[in-house]
Amino acid sequence: MILFYGYGDDSALTLAVGAAQRRGAAYLLLDQKDLRGWSVEVGGDGRLGQVRTPWARVAASDLRACYARPLAPVAVDDPDLARRGQEVSEHVTAWLDATDAVVVNRPRDMHSNSSKPYQAQLIGEAGLAVPTSLVTNDPQEVRDFVAEVGEAVFKSTSGVRSIVRRVDEARLAALERVRALPTQFQALVPGTDVRVHVVGQAVLATEIRSEATDYRYAGRDGLDAELTACSLPDEVAERCVRLAARLGLAFVGIDLRRTPEGEFVCFEANPMPGYSYYEANTGQPISEALVDHLVRSTGGVS
Repeated sequence: MILFYGYGDDSALTLAVGAAQRRGAAYLLLDQKDLRGWSVEVGGDGRLGQVRTPWARVAASDLRACYARPLAPVAVDDPDLARRGQEVSEHVTAWLDATDAVVVNRPRDMHSNSSKPYQAQLIGEAGLAVPTSLVTNDPQEVRDFVAEVGEAVFKSTSGVRSIVRRVDEARLAALERVRALPTQFQALVPGTDVRVHVVGQAVLATEIRSEATDYRYAGRDGLDAELTACSLPDEVAERCVRLAARLGLAFVGIDLRRTPEGEFVCFEANPMPGYSYYEANTGQPISEALVDHLVRSTGGVS
């Protein structure tokens, strides 16, 4: 049986559940937003014993694979329900790290992008190029960096999503703000964005054409983003699989840019990729590949 864990209305989780249904795989959806009648039981050894639902009891040993998108427990007014949500979150998260089941992905392996400079080192070790970068809270260092590399962009150094913006004249005039918060600056890499989803050994790539600096927010700038499925050179695909293994992730979203010269530069890797945007716009079977990986990795849980 496959366990799906997270917010029940999360589009990435919903697509995966749909793929499991089409495949006829047995599954259990543990919805963090709807825990009424749910509980988890922990044995004397501290290990998860079973999950109790409003309609059944499922032994943890029957959960042989899991796709987890653990998010913060939902804030509710009912103190009992709030406590249950916190307990379920704590116990399931601990189980995800300790179980022998196949887990995509274990919480302990999801932290590499909490520090983008650290993750950049791991990306380089996998054989992918990274942009020339600077992390600083010194305005003069930023000015010197921009003078050296020419056009530059900036973003957060943490795993918190931020909008990538160009360092234009207005930003240069406001550089005193960086004294309060170290910020990552990178040389602008010209070219076309390519989002790669690695699922086990499967590689699904999407080309994104947009005039926006950050295509994810193209609409905010009055621009469009056109997504199409594409293929990667074999050596680039192999490096993406290598990076996923280096990060300990069975499922990862990797952000690349293909330069006009045909080289590939990697910006970062997302350990909990929200892939639904790419699947919806290209028809790529990312959710099918995910469920296929869960089934095959356990010798066939369906």
